Amino acid sequence: MMRNRIKDFKIFKAYANLPRSLSDATHTLDELSFIILRIYLENGIVGESYMLSFQYSPKAILGAIQDMGELLLGVPVDKTVAAFQRCDQANEYFGHEGVNRWSQAAFNIAMYDAWAKCQGIPVWKLLGGTNRKVKLYGSGGWISYSIEELLEEVNGYKSRGFQAVKIKVGKPDWKEDLERLRLVREAVGNDIDIMIDANQGMDLPDALLLAKKAKELNVYWFEEPINHQHYDGFKLLKEEVGMSLAMGEREYTSIALRELARREALDIWQPDLLRIGGVDQWISSAMLAKTYQIPVLPHFYKDYDVALLCCISNGAGAESFDWIDPLIDNPIKIEQGYASPHQGEGWGFSFKDSCLVEV
Repeated sequence: MMRNRIKDFKIFKAYANLPRSLSDATHTLDELSFIILRIYLENGIVGESYMLSFQYSPKAILGAIQDMGELLLGVPVDKTVAAFQRCDQANEYFGHEGVNRWSQAAFNIAMYDAWAKCQGIPVWKLLGGTNRKVKLYGSGGWISYSIEELLEEVNGYKSRGFQAVKIKVGKPDWKEDLERLRLVREAVGNDIDIMIDANQGMDLPDALLLAKKAKELNVYWFEEPINHQHYDGFKLLKEEVGMSLAMGEREYTSIALRELARREALDIWQPDLLRIGGVDQWISSAMLAKTYQIPVLPHFYKDYDVALLCCISNGAGAESFDWIDPLIDNPIKIEQGYASPHQGEGWGFSFKDSCLVEV
């Protein structure tokens, strides 16, 4: 196994089609892009990972990945915890969160890909998981959508067999959010769950008003209604409205999970695989959530998350976007709103060479 060390790495970008800008309550997305990392082992095996990047801080994240790669040359791919600790020690001066954590995660995920390929098995099997179906929900519902676009998207998810959809909220006037919710409920009927996501873009009074009215429409849960560190605000929302609350995608640690769980103000934990630091940190946070009897429903990366959810007992489902499907060689198959983990070695998919631009 001595030849399973990292010999080299390369960084690429890929772009998905974005006909026009998309907006949530806090961001406007002008670019739909991905950063792809490939690590090359001494034995010839290639491990790959990717992250959602948009137009933000392109030089900063590329520099962090470059720094991390130089630090990890020569490290065996099965030493993921030791590699993480080495990066943590090196990153202490400028901080462990932000682009440093993203770059750590990129290497961690690529190391797991290569490690499983060395064993000739999928990552979920390497982690002791079981091959099972995972429920997905259809995501999107951008506040920049017209009513027609919004209804077209949710009806599209319904026609594909999805049993749950999520839409964005956080308009300047919360009553406009409520009207859009009413129209979505009318469109999809009462047999499909609806969730809402404010991306931390609402203040507490408006979030309370919207939540109370949204509960009458049988909205399943409210994601990031307010700032992610306003723990007592989450508690007040829970006590006043009783609606299930979800968060986690902006977290680089499990501190918010712990603080909200202690306040009985969190119902769904949503770790982002890249922000949280990769596979080991994702699983660690899921185990912490389990001690509080909180289910895990991670953010965005379905082609990784479905596999990881097969390795824990408190997984509730995964988020579904189709953005990378045209760019990879083996898109995950979704049938009636469910998906099984990839069966190939490693993560079971790779970005097509024809879609990549080396950076």
